[in-house]
Order: sequence, then C-alpha cells, then structure tokens
Amino acid sequence: MKTESYNPSTIEVELATVLTNLKKEIESGLSNNTIEHISANVKLDNPTINIKTRDVDGDPHEVVIRIIQRPDNF
Repeated sequence: MKTESYNPSTIEVELATVLTNLKKEIESGLSNNTIEHISANVKLDNPTINIKTRDVDGDPHEVVIRIIQRPDNF
C-alpha cells in the first residue's frame, strides 16, 4: 500500500502506540533501570516516545525516541 500522508504516517502513529504499550517488556530488558513513565506524542510530524527511568542508584533519566518513516522508494 502506498503511503499517502507522512505527517505523521499511520505506521508511525501505530508503532508509537504499540511501543508505549510494551512498557513491561521493555523494562524487563533493562538491566539497571526501571521505567517510571512512558508516553507518546503521536500528533507530531515524527511521533516521539518519552521514557522516564530510574537507575539502581535512584537517579532519574529520560530517553526520547523519535519515529521517522522514510518516503516510499519504489
């Protein structure tokens, strides 16, 4: 299926939503951090996922993932 809109694209929004719902699975792969909060902003041109964590020393950290779909290249 040809992508008609990239701002944001359907797959960008769906991936952001799915990844946000995988909090427990993502956290289980982190050796020294727990996830305090995870959220997605799917209204941006390139949706972002914000992950707030806390390490074993109690220090807070934040990781931001930006989802970008490249234009179709047929």
